[in-house]
Amino acid sequence: MTDNPYIRLARESLEAYVIEGKKIDLPPDLPEEMLKQRAGVFVSLKKGGQLRGCIGTVAPTRDCIAREIIENAISAGCRDPRFYPVSEKELKDLEYSVDVLKEPEPIRSLEELDPQRYGVIVKKGYRSGLLLPNLDGIDTPQQQVYIACQKAGIDPGGDFEMLRFEVIRYKEK
Repeated sequence: MTDNPYIRLARESLEAYVIEGKKIDLPPDLPEEMLKQRAGVFVSLKKGGQLRGCIGTVAPTRDCIAREIIENAISAGCRDPRFYPVSEKELKDLEYSVDVLKEPEPIRSLEELDPQRYGVIVKKGYRSGLLLPNLDGIDTPQQQVYIACQKAGIDPGGDFEMLRFEVIRYKEK
């Protein structure tokens, strides 16, 4: 069990939901910033080094970071449309990471991106796609934007808006 409160909350949230079918209450021992601050949060799950689920919010949708983590951990494990819901027997094999997003800022060109430091959001009309920073196999801004466009159904050769953002990433050791 990790001593990182972000990872611990994500794990406890998904385990309670999968095993007992319920959402946990906010634990009493959380750091103040998790209870007082608001931010978009992504929870990613890996199993055997492979992605097993990833769901998040670009901007805050709840009253605090802790509630974003609870909801997004459950969604990453049970509602990611790319995967079947996590089973109880898989829980022990999952590795968690929690990304707390900083405020996105508009950019004009790929030169303003560094895929190790910044995530990217692409937008055109009602479509948008997001790719977190520092992902295995994503080494160039071109790759990063191309994948984000694919996720959004946006033509990567066309016109679209780009925003970059930084994250505070919490990972299991």
